[in-house]
Amino acid sequence: MSLRSWLRDGDGVNWPAVLLLTLALVVCGTTLVAASTSSSAFDPYNPAWDGTDDFRDVIETDEDVEGELVRETERYEEVPANETTAIIIAPEETYETEDAARVRQFVEDGGTVVVLENVEPNANDLLDDVGADARTDGRLVLDQRNYEHGPAMPIATAVANHSRTAGIEQLSLNYATAVEPNNATVLVATSDYAHLGETADAELDDEAVLDSYPVATTEAVGDGEVVVVGDPSIAINVMYGEPDNAAFLQRQYAEDEQVLFDVSHTADLPPLAGALLTLRNWPALQALVGLLAIATVIGTTRRPPGATLERIRLRLSRAQGEGGRSGERGRLSDTERAAALRESHPDWDEERIQRVITALNRSRSKRSD
Repeated sequence: MSLRSWLRDGDGVNWPAVLLLTLALVVCGTTLVAASTSSSAFDPYNPAWDGTDDFRDVIETDEDVEGELVRETERYEEVPANETTAIIIAPEETYETEDAARVRQFVEDGGTVVVLENVEPNANDLLDDVGADARTDGRLVLDQRNYEHGPAMPIATAVANHSRTAGIEQLSLNYATAVEPNNATVLVATSDYAHLGETADAELDDEAVLDSYPVATTEAVGDGEVVVVGDPSIAINVMYGEPDNAAFLQRQYAEDEQVLFDVSHTADLPPLAGALLTLRNWPALQALVGLLAIATVIGTTRRPPGATLERIRLRLSRAQGEGGRSGERGRLSDTERAAALRESHPDWDEERIQRVITALNRSRSKRSD
């Protein structure tokens, strides 16, 4: 039975079937969305305001670089380090000894690592293991004069003349922290009216120190470079388009040919996204899936299954009965069968109709034997 005939009954539209099909489509659509998206903050498959879906999409569609999501740090050992930038946003877990060693070797071999973090300690642990000097402070940067929507969203306009800030005039921050440069070079800093606070509503009291606080630094480690940004929020969807966050982030990998979006120590990816990444990274699995798909297509199109032949035989028998024939002499000819099949299956081509007739004749011949 075709979908069209199933959706119609003798008097017109088969509304129960239509409603059932609609419900099935809604359920399938909802399941697909749930399996392909995430609700975790900073997740590259989170399309909500706090996800980094927009940033990921820009990297993957950039024709000048090859973007790749990395779930295992072994990937750092496989790419050409001096042509690659790795981006790490707000890691939720500590990079253990082997993982940190791979990142460090990648940097020492000429790779660039961009770390974005504000309040959690995992990034500082990684910076220590990699051999970088810069550290994030952990307290919030508040600016009582240069801000957007409140002091906790300062606008950092002190931009250094550096290749990593070419064309950048400011960063629009959102609950950022200061970066202690130590021996690193400051790329971007706040205005002179900023201070540090434990909370977003911390008051400007006598103990507050008004100063210009660094929020982005860069430093050489081995043959590579480590960039530290005290605000992972510049990469989230709601802030990515604010001046000049997108331009700054894209500038960090502008000189390289490959970008690794490191999600090895963040929340688990959505099931469908994880499956696609696994399929992409395993050529043997790609070949297996391809063979299964081809076998499925061949199995459903080249030879109708027995159950289908039985249904066709039943229809042809009914057509024979309606025509008043009975017995061997009243058997439908191949021409009559072809006409009946064309009427009941208008979507079938002539080749398929002839294959079905041949199969029916072969089946009848076996029964006669």
